Amino acid sequence: MIGFNKPYLTGQELEYIQDAHNRSQLSGDGYYTKLCSDWLKKKTGTDRAFLTHSCTAAIEMTAILADIQPGDEVIMPSYTFVSSANPFVLRGGVPVFVDIREDTLNINENLISQAITSKTKAIVVVHYAGVSCEMDAIIDIAKRNKILVIEDAAQGIYSEYKSRQVGSIGDLGCYSFHETKNVISGEGGALLVNNAALSDRAAIIREKGTNREQFLSRKVDKYSWVDIGSSYLPGEIIAAFLWAQLQNAEDITLQRKELWKSYDQFFSQLHQRQLLDTPVIPADCKGNGHMYFIILNNSFERNKFIEKMKKAGVDCVFHYVPLHASTAGIKYGRVSGSMAVTDRISKQLVRLPLWLGMDMNKIQESILSVFSND
Repeated sequence: MIGFNKPYLTGQELEYIQDAHNRSQLSGDGYYTKLCSDWLKKKTGTDRAFLTHSCTAAIEMTAILADIQPGDEVIMPSYTFVSSANPFVLRGGVPVFVDIREDTLNINENLISQAITSKTKAIVVVHYAGVSCEMDAIIDIAKRNKILVIEDAAQGIYSEYKSRQVGSIGDLGCYSFHETKNVISGEGGALLVNNAALSDRAAIIREKGTNREQFLSRKVDKYSWVDIGSSYLPGEIIAAFLWAQLQNAEDITLQRKELWKSYDQFFSQLHQRQLLDTPVIPADCKGNGHMYFIILNNSFERNKFIEKMKKAGVDCVFHYVPLHASTAGIKYGRVSGSMAVTDRISKQLVRLPLWLGMDMNKIQESILSVFSND
């Protein structure tokens, strides 16, 4: 069986983990955390980059930084993972779900303005499959309405929008280093603070609501509890593993993009025959090879394809159950306008394996077999 995902190792992870132990600090914010944070800051041009123990944790920090209070509304797509919504619901916020575009499957920027009310505090954009949303239009809407833009860039490291790194464009951006992502640490994430006015508070929130960072930099003579917060730091073992990945991030991305291109070329004829749709990357965007998907004509074809591929020894998956149609989404959120595209895509999309070292020939042979037998 060719699995849907297999974590990639560069070969230096265990060496760096041993070195972290030798340095006698395995708790957060040590040598390797600083290396990773500095790398992210330099790569993205953000004001501050904070490592977190997950992307979910980073989004939780954004909910606090956005000062979400009970009843405040946050606009977001429904076609996303639960971590895009949960952190705001935990603060008493109300997710307001907006439909997605037909091409990129990102939030439809033309539907955002009509979802804004006097209670709107933020727009959460999700860069699906590592392909950027239409950020210029979204930033313009946010500025006119004086609301924050939060980028859920869990899938977006090394993706670009008009030569800018995804995650570094809105007020706040969040990365994931989960084992299914391009650059991994098992679990892990990062918060990019692009709005400098939020940087100092972000450091406090991440340190359990204390001004410990100011104490360590000798800005205050003792540290104490000054704000709400939690323990969002990863340990040094996670950071050491991540550092090995970040050092090879460009090469990892290039290899994944080659696999993505191979899929895209392979599916072009099936697409021309109108048997399926394939991903779209706008001219202003650069993808990162995170995900390849196909969109079949209906749910029956989608389910049949997944079943036949599994019998052929290739594990494919669907993605996602829309939040607005889920039990918690109905309870805690609301819908703005039609969700027709979201509803359709969620029943037709299939994700294919994409990881370094997989047998692309076997996968393509299996796909041809599935379609030739239909």
